[in-house]
Amino acid sequence: MTIVVTGATGHLGHLIVEALLRDGVTPSEIVAGGRNLTKLDDLAAQGVRVASIDYNDPQTLADALAGADTLMLVSASEPGKRVAQHKTAIDAAVAAGVTRIVYTSAPYASTSALILAPEHKGTEELLAASGIPSTILRNGWYTENYTAAAHQAAASGTLVSSVGSGVVSSASRKDYADAAAVVLTTEGHEGKTYELSGDVAWTQDDLAAAISKATGKTVVYKPVTAEEHATILKSAGLDDGTIGFVTALEANTRDGLIGYTTGDLSRLIGRPTTPLAEGLAADL
Repeated sequence: MTIVVTGATGHLGHLIVEALLRDGVTPSEIVAGGRNLTKLDDLAAQGVRVASIDYNDPQTLADALAGADTLMLVSASEPGKRVAQHKTAIDAAVAAGVTRIVYTSAPYASTSALILAPEHKGTEELLAASGIPSTILRNGWYTENYTAAAHQAAASGTLVSSVGSGVVSSASRKDYADAAAVVLTTEGHEGKTYELSGDVAWTQDDLAAAISKATGKTVVYKPVTAEEHATILKSAGLDDGTIGFVTALEANTRDGLIGYTTGDLSRLIGRPTTPLAEGLAADL
């Protein structure tokens, strides 16, 4: 068995490889791929095969997937380009005779109004059309997504957001990586879609309290309107496209689109998901 993990130079992909090693997969049966191979030196030192993989370069995918059984397709990071990049990877997998694909998607991608959902829906449709048995891991929010905001809030004493009372059911990246490793190393997951999320949905007040606990500095939540938030982001130097994306995502959060608690993640990994305060403190 050979498992090719794309995006292994990123946080999630790297953690997936580490989880596979911990779960007993032979290092030489793992191919860790990414664009900056120096970020894979620690894995190579453990006997993991490393490969240059660039979603924009079909040949790199063809080379990495030669002789592989399974593709762990960690979603690309460039909004607006994901479907085309993922198609390149899926086409390469078909050509290489890969027999299974596991893909990291987004919550309820096929039906959600989440701003990130359309590209993931498009990729899921490509997977269905490929004929390769696939497993969809619809990863919810990562606690680590709030690290930058936590630093800013600790410095100012205020956590500013336009999500209102919207809730987030985040988990640590390690939780999601552990779930991927379970799916990759155990049977019975082909054709399944898992809605993965943290066990507990939390509010911005909870986040402020977690930041306070982790940093030792008092932080309070200050709700603002979407318009006020856009003005704040503009004054911070963000461009209009980024501001539009951030405020749309905050609106999605306000509407509860990343606040689902299905229990799929904790069931897959066989333990509770990492609590917000613990995960945030570890990342900070």
